Amino acid sequence: MRLGVDLGGTKTEIVALGEAGQVLLRRRVATPPAYAGVVRAIAGLVAAAEAELGEGGSVGVGIPGSISPATGLVRGANSTWLNGGRLDEDLAAALGRPVRLSNDANCLAMSEAADGAGAGYGCVFAVILGTGVGAGIVRDGRIVEGRNRVAGEWGHNPLPWMTAAEFPGPACWCGKRGCIETFLCGPALAAEADGPAAQAEGRAPSRDASGLPGRADAAAVGALARHAERLARALAHVVNLLDPDCIVLGGGLSNMAHLYEVVPGMMARWVFSDSVTTPLLRAAHGDSSGVFGAARLWD
Repeated sequence: MRLGVDLGGTKTEIVALGEAGQVLLRRRVATPPAYAGVVRAIAGLVAAAEAELGEGGSVGVGIPGSISPATGLVRGANSTWLNGGRLDEDLAAALGRPVRLSNDANCLAMSEAADGAGAGYGCVFAVILGTGVGAGIVRDGRIVEGRNRVAGEWGHNPLPWMTAAEFPGPACWCGKRGCIETFLCGPALAAEADGPAAQAEGRAPSRDASGLPGRADAAAVGALARHAERLARALAHVVNLLDPDCIVLGGGLSNMAHLYEVVPGMMARWVFSDSVTTPLLRAAHGDSSGVFGAARLWD
């Protein structure tokens, strides 16, 4: 049995997969906003799952960050209470067995490459478009982490080919300005559509972009068009560097159908090639990709 845990900013989910990859159990709990609470919550989910199913299993965990190869500490997590912790060691101690950790976008890529939208493609670049923005790379069925374990940290590169109006870009929590995440994440899209109106009315801009595709007002239509064009630029940069066999979109914003209709054609303007045939695909497993990929870290 393989157990996968997806540690998110608001929820933590566990899945148990049988030998044939079938789902035996799924559970979700709220993510505690403290390091010790996270360790206890994951240990509790694993213990409860194993007790219910009557067997033990391997444990893989997807986290919103990565383990530094230099220090062994979590770094780069937007759930900042995780940063600086020895999460793999602390979870191993709490569970009494080795635990494999990887970035949540790597887990998305692993799941989609195995039996999702990226199945059958040699090199899969999988993107999370949600509250945060990141990506993972799987080549020939294996996660590409890189020498510094930052392969796929696409969201913290600057938006390419910025216009004068975009430069230098919004401040990012990472300390830089103009990161792709600051332009493409859900809260940024929602704020661009609602920000001016909210400011005029003296209220806070929305952080929820889920309803924007259904709106016909000029603010929403304009914000969606700019978001799609920026996504095309950012993905064209990936094609120029990696030239993956396919690109898979996950996260809440991946449910916006217009992205698959307009972005592929837009990318050609910036890709250094006479033709661009890279398929842009929606994650087959939706928000389950991360937890399924975490379980597959022991494959």
